Amino acid sequence: MARSIKKGFFVEPQLQDKVEAAQKGGNRKPIQTWSRRSTITPDFIGVNINVHNGKIFIPVHVTENMVGHKLGEFAPTRVFKTHSPHTRK
Repeated sequence: MARSIKKGFFVEPQLQDKVEAAQKGGNRKPIQTWSRRSTITPDFIGVNINVHNGKIFIPVHVTENMVGHKLGEFAPTRVFKTHSPHTRK
């Protein structure tokens, strides 16, 4: 279910604070987060974020095209292993 327009987008407050601090200080060190539900805002552009996928942290460099999407979209949680050879034809 989509979030109500009157509520606006959701960004974890702690993550927003870390991104603002990184932008002000010019810090290039990646920010680690477990908040896959946070929406990427224009403030995030140029920041390196490590997003947890349930097992490891996936590095994500935020660009303009990612604005409006969720962080979890860029850190897949499932890995597809190929089908066994007898099913390929």
